[in-house]
Amino acid sequence: MSDERVPARRMGPDGMFVAPVDDPREGRPGRGERDTLEGYLRAYRQTLELKCVGLDPAGLAERSAAPSTMSLLGLVRHSANVECHWFRRVIEGLEVTDPFASEDDPDADFNGAVAEPACVAGAFDAWHAEVAHAEGVLAGIEDLGQRVAWRGEELEVRDIVVHLIEEYARHCGHADLLRERVDGRAGQ
Repeated sequence: MSDERVPARRMGPDGMFVAPVDDPREGRPGRGERDTLEGYLRAYRQTLELKCVGLDPAGLAERSAAPSTMSLLGLVRHSANVECHWFRRVIEGLEVTDPFASEDDPDADFNGAVAEPACVAGAFDAWHAEVAHAEGVLAGIEDLGQRVAWRGEELEVRDIVVHLIEEYARHCGHADLLRERVDGRAGQ
């Protein structure tokens, strides 16, 4: 059965999303706990960005399938919220509002992801700013076993970093499918 709305699968050389020489992600993360955790987190952040490269606002805002509101642009906005939440609110203990939060709409990060250049620029600017802030916070923490209070319990910073790796890994899987739906480019 063929669906004319689904583009033909498109991949780069050797069946990869991008040629290995053009892949901006680093190779294997370093040695030791910190290098490994930071390396995987950085690689997944880069993977999400890579899945968005080359798309116009309409492609970035294209929804997966009804009733889902998920889109690549929504994932970028959601990732900005996640970074802000865990690093600013939980680790630093700041009273902040996530960049794309709304009391009226709990899914504002996805629902507000519309095919407008200003929305795209705002999403990437916010996400990049939150990632840069998070990297700075993490670099200032000597011991990943440092504990922070969250919802009546204590979490170690390493637990938060592992959670973020899991969060990005899951959403990069979504991004693979979303990108393939938009223009046929398959993940690796």
